[in-house]
Parts: sequence; C-alpha cells; structure tokens
Amino acid sequence: MQESPIYQILPVLLCGLSVPLSMFMWIGNVAYSKIASDGENSVITPTRWLFSVLVPVLLMVYGWRRKGVNRSGALLGLICAIILAIASHAYLACLAAFFFSSSRATKFRGHIKRQFEEDFREGGQRNWAQVICNAGMATQLALLYLLDCGYGERPIDFVQLYRSSWLGVAILGSFACSNGDTWASELGTVIGSGDPFLITTRKRVPRGTNGGVSFLGLLASFLGGTLIGLVYFLTIRYTVEASVYARSPPQWPLIVFGGIAGLLGSLVDSLLGATLQYSGRNEKGHVVERPGKGVRHISGVRILDNHSVNLISSIVTGIVMPSIAMNLWSVF
Repeated sequence: MQESPIYQILPVLLCGLSVPLSMFMWIGNVAYSKIASDGENSVITPTRWLFSVLVPVLLMVYGWRRKGVNRSGALLGLICAIILAIASHAYLACLAAFFFSSSRATKFRGHIKRQFEEDFREGGQRNWAQVICNAGMATQLALLYLLDCGYGERPIDFVQLYRSSWLGVAILGSFACSNGDTWASELGTVIGSGDPFLITTRKRVPRGTNGGVSFLGLLASFLGGTLIGLVYFLTIRYTVEASVYARSPPQWPLIVFGGIAGLLGSLVDSLLGATLQYSGRNEKGHVVERPGKGVRHISGVRILDNHSVNLISSIVTGIVMPSIAMNLWSVF
C-alpha cells in the first residue's frame, strides 16, 4: 500500500518544528527563571533544548517508520524522551539503548513466537501502555532529578552527590529491568530447545508461560541489563567534565549494576507472573492470559496483566538498586 503524501513529509515537518519548539521552551524557561529564586542557575541553554527536542523527534520518527511503536506509543515516547534528555543525556542514551535493542529482540525469530503466542504481532509495535510500563518510572525519576538537582550529567558519587546518584542509579535500574526482562522473554523463549521451568515450583511449563525461566533466559536478562549499564557508563565518561570525573569514584561498576538490575528485574517479573498473572493453554497450543472454554490452566491467578507486571517490576527494581549500589560500590 502506498503511503499518503502527509506521512511522507511528516518526518521532515517534525524535524523542522524542533527548532522553533526548542526556542519556545527556552524562552519559557528564561521567563520562569526570572520569577524563581535561583535565577540564572535554572536556565537551560538553547543548544540543550534543541538537542533535547531534535534527537527525541528523530528517534520517534525512526521508531514509527520501522513499526517499533504505533502512533500513541510514538507520541508518549516523544514526551518521555524529551524529559529524559533535558535531565541528563545519560538517561536518553539508556532509553535509546532499550528501544533499539528490545525492538530487535522482539523481532528475533518471530516465526517461532507465532507458534505459541496468541497475541503475537509482527514487528512488536509498542503502544502508549507499554511506553508507560517501560519508561514511565524512569521519566518520573527524571522529573524529580530536574526539580531537585537541576539538569546536567553528573557522575555517581554517593558521598558528594547523594541525591543525583540515587536518582541516576534508580533510572539505570528501571531501564535495565525493562531491557533485561524483554531480552529474557524475547530471546530466552526461542533460543534452545528445552521448555522453561516455573520459578515457583520448578516444574517444566510451555514456552511463553508467565513466570517460566531458563538458564539462557536469565543470562539474557543479565546481558540486557549490562548493555544499559555500559551505555550509561560511556555517556557519563564522555560528557562529564574531565576534572569532575577525575575526582569521582570509579564509574565502571555501573556496567555491573546494570547487569544485576536486569537479572533482578527479570526475577521479580517472573515471580509476579507465576503467582498473580494467569497462564493457560488453549486448544491451538497458544499460551493465553485469561481462562476460557478449552483453556487448560498452567499457573497463576488472574489479578495482574502483563503491563502491570512490567510496571511493578520496573518500580521495584528502580527503588531497590540505589541501595544495592550504595552498599556494594566500595567493593569495586
């Protein structure tokens, strides 16, 4: 089917609007700073506004054109990306790493997933609900970062920069959880020939069952979180001033804590999925999340759906990871 002319010129139109939109936001920011008590310290530079609008627009257009998100997901994702980019470029980098890697993981061996997933969608388009579940927690924390610490990239230092470090590791943990869980569910289910086992009973269950885990899936969750940690570390390494970076504790443990967050988030997700999320198998052999005629119960009760489980997992991981990092950072 041929695209209408409006959709062909829309990417150019959005990129063109990025400049006046960023300038409008900068003017509003300057006006607010005149009223606020902190004056010039609260003014975000025009170049940062432009970057924080243009790059998210490009990401949104790319994701929409590649069918990684639908319209509602693209719009809400754009808002989240702008907030994350203004707060810290490291946060935007984590979002981009999650989006690109998880989209590729979702499309990986789709012909196999179609055999046991009832709601399988070619391309794995994300809607607004999935954006909230995967990026909502991080976006709220980024808003707190802006209100409490201002904008800008800062190293992790729980002694000198406790509040910004706490929020930074929490955002890292939230994205690592989402990416780790996505890698585990999308890669772990199609790599290897054996069925997973239910995390609560250790009994073998069909692939695609909520709460089903495997060694390869857990490894994938750790690697997915490690990618987020690596991206965060590299962004901090090359955006923080050299003098400030030199006085800070080693930042490479961010890579390790990203992996821990990915694994932890996947385990929390599996525990919730095995107990509070219904899994059954219909007559076609597909794993379904609701009871019905011809559906054989596998595990769980119908209290939460997949979106709720993902959201709760990202919240729990985001809250827990700062304490883990603060207590273990000295080990490295």
